[in-house]
Amino acid sequence: MTAERFIPFTKQDVITLCTREITESTSYDVDSFTQVCQILSSLLHFQYHDLLENLKRSYTPFDPNADTRQLITLSDTQIAEHQQSFANNFEKVLNAANFEKITEADIQAALNEESLFKVRLEVAFDDFDEIVFYRRGESQKTEVLRQFFGLKKRSLTFTNYDRVAVYIKFKGKEHFINKQLPVGFEAGATAIKLFQNVPKADLEMLFPNSEIRMRPIDKVIIGASAIVGGAVVLITKLGASLILLATLFAFWIGMSDESVEINQKQLIALALGMGVFGSFIFKEWSKFKNRKIKFMKALADNLYYKNLDNNAGVFHTLVNEAEEEDFKEALIAYTFLLKHPNGLTEQALDHEIEAWFKNKYQCTLDFEVDDALSKLEKLGLVLSQENVYQAIDVNSSKIVLDQHWDKIFQY
Repeated sequence: MTAERFIPFTKQDVITLCTREITESTSYDVDSFTQVCQILSSLLHFQYHDLLENLKRSYTPFDPNADTRQLITLSDTQIAEHQQSFANNFEKVLNAANFEKITEADIQAALNEESLFKVRLEVAFDDFDEIVFYRRGESQKTEVLRQFFGLKKRSLTFTNYDRVAVYIKFKGKEHFINKQLPVGFEAGATAIKLFQNVPKADLEMLFPNSEIRMRPIDKVIIGASAIVGGAVVLITKLGASLILLATLFAFWIGMSDESVEINQKQLIALALGMGVFGSFIFKEWSKFKNRKIKFMKALADNLYYKNLDNNAGVFHTLVNEAEEEDFKEALIAYTFLLKHPNGLTEQALDHEIEAWFKNKYQCTLDFEVDDALSKLEKLGLVLSQENVYQAIDVNSSKIVLDQHWDKIFQY
């Protein structure tokens, strides 16, 4: 399993860890370093605020939860342009938040894997123009499954995703002329959702148009019950009447010369038997429907606890997480460069940070050193010469960051 880019510590915890490193390894003033952290955080927050506004602007024309009026009615072409702009920015945010794209091959493999969820789901993929899944945090987990009415237990090891972001765009109206859209969606609509703790084998339950289908074992259980119960009803309640009807039918078609007469008592018995048989059929049909309703409730309950956010709430959450990931990466890289006044190469810095996480905090990750150095260079907090990066001292960093603020306010 490949290492994750995601740094599994909160922003405040990373500030604490970096402050501890500065205290133990350098002579810099802690208060000055804390002020640098605060200014750096504020600058990144301002930058991401601009990205958030762009996302809100491009999402508004097709926001299914909007409660505001639109002054201008957009054409289908203009709405499509807004959707494309939103999709591009949304992908940038997911990448910045250290999400990884789930490939089509991964989705197909998930559909073929054994599910933890005791329901078979089918997805009509031709209903969508675009399907994009992203995940963050991948781990191996083990669950104990009960079989044969709880008499047998077995362990199943599966791949679990800590976070899954879903971006789905439905096809246009012409596709749904003879098809029914899922409740709450319109043709051409865009669905954006964020989930937690999703087994890889159960990705299909995240699709808005997934439909429950009986598993073979469920069909066998219901079918066997219906056959056995039906046979008992036919023999005990309708046996004599059916023999009488068969004899009468044989006489009518000339297979028998014996005349058959049906009296009132036999007609009543036949009617009662048919009533019992009809009620049995209705009971078995109700049993099938109730089992399906039970599965639908189990699916709804499962999704209730896994769903984190929907539509506009998703990118508000992800922009916040992307901002924090950028801050954590930049601060960690800056801290370790301060520890080495003579500077480090990109590779040496990357190796030292990853070893620090692994040895001190038992955390294996793939630190995005190039992204962190790029941010620090843009802010003027590091200098590079012949592939060696040096951090400017804390007091100079405060001055440089204050200058960035001055430019922002002047603008």
